[in-house]
Amino acid sequence: MAFPLQGDDAARHTPPTPIPDPYWVAFSKSCAELIDIPLANNDLPTDHKWLELLSGNSLETESNQFTAPIASAYSGHQFGVWAGQLGDGRAILLGDIANQELQLKGAGKTAYSRMGDGRAVLRSSIREFLCSEAMHSLGIPTSRALAVVGSKMPVIRETRETAAVCARVAPSFVRVGHFEHFASLQNTERLKELADDLIAKHYPDCRNSKIPYLELFKSISSRNATLVAQWQAVGFCHGVLNSDNISALGLTIDYGPFGFLDQFQIDHICNHSDHSGRYAYHRQPQVMHWNMACLASAMLPLIELSHSDEEAQTLLRSALEEFPITYAAAWQKSFRDKLGLHTSEEADIELIERLLQLMHDSRVDYTTLFRSLGNIDKSTLVKDIALRDHFIDRDGIDLWLKDYLTRLAKESLGDEARRTIMNTVNPKYVLRNHLAQHAIELAQQDDFSEVHKLLNILNKPFDEQPENESYSQAPAEHLQSISVSCSS
Repeated sequence: MAFPLQGDDAARHTPPTPIPDPYWVAFSKSCAELIDIPLANNDLPTDHKWLELLSGNSLETESNQFTAPIASAYSGHQFGVWAGQLGDGRAILLGDIANQELQLKGAGKTAYSRMGDGRAVLRSSIREFLCSEAMHSLGIPTSRALAVVGSKMPVIRETRETAAVCARVAPSFVRVGHFEHFASLQNTERLKELADDLIAKHYPDCRNSKIPYLELFKSISSRNATLVAQWQAVGFCHGVLNSDNISALGLTIDYGPFGFLDQFQIDHICNHSDHSGRYAYHRQPQVMHWNMACLASAMLPLIELSHSDEEAQTLLRSALEEFPITYAAAWQKSFRDKLGLHTSEEADIELIERLLQLMHDSRVDYTTLFRSLGNIDKSTLVKDIALRDHFIDRDGIDLWLKDYLTRLAKESLGDEARRTIMNTVNPKYVLRNHLAQHAIELAQQDDFSEVHKLLNILNKPFDEQPENESYSQAPAEHLQSISVSCSS
């Protein structure tokens, strides 16, 4: 399972650099169960050596030894510009455990840290931990977060902060940037090793294809097309969709300046470093398509092993054209589900787009609005629907609701059955920025209770949880402008 390529041109042996006096900040029971870590009654490992391991201070527990930690080389495009060699600047892959890879983020310098210190700070580590686990509970493919370990060791970013290490788990951390790296070096042998390993471990059906490497590209592209449709449906903005941040398994990885939509803006930018809006909410699908074009270019030499240059380009170009088709189908299904429409009519797309435009014009809270749609019965009168009050254009929303009720009348499911299904796709709880910020501010004062509480709430995002009702509400006006950057 571990990184498939050996040799200094692909990865460097990189032991973590210890941190002083490590302590638990957060721990995911769910992720621990995934990789078979025995837990005590306090939901922490029974083996106390796990704290030392996940802080980077040791390479073994009572039942696990990680003898060959590495940092890998990759390249990529950042904000649309070729950046050359990048690599794991502060991520160290410890090795395999229970068919997953265990990686530490923030465990010290690597050969690819360049001018960086290889460290992560408490603030960004908590955000990544909470969002990784929240996305998993939302049913969206993602890397997992096992734990955050803190230390009072100072780390300098815009201000003086404290260090933390986030333990990440995934079936593989191979990304588009790995393919781009070896393609840029014209190293077809390494490209082939990388592709063969992915096929053997993660895409076995590709072996039965007439052109296995082309089928591998199609599979990676299809997974990422579906992934970005899921992001759009839940209102998630990644923030930095550089090609080196795109998983070869179609997972959400590299949580940085992400954000869930509060007030809906179709062109919302969650990363204040993204001055051009390249990674705005509405541009995520086209940027992911662009990243798949980068992958196609990198995989071209593999197709040329069995086809002429012209034939290989034609095959990959045709395969790349499947991305928007796959995305559109996944997007349309997701939003039909969000509206409780389980049959398909051509006019549904216009209905969805009209609602999104009305939400944009009135800056309606995204998560609350879609959750509240389940409360509408087929017999409800438009004038009695409470969500009308969230819209400035009352005539516009009334007309939409009239058309929506007409459309619901064509559905065979009863109101209760439809509501139950809608409440399994429209979450009540997401990781809103102001909630994460409050948990971070307490954690910076050594109070981790809010991190634990948020984790428990976000583990059940579709449940009502009446005792946590306030966590489902839109942020107050003075909390709506929290901004996040790439700094971590």
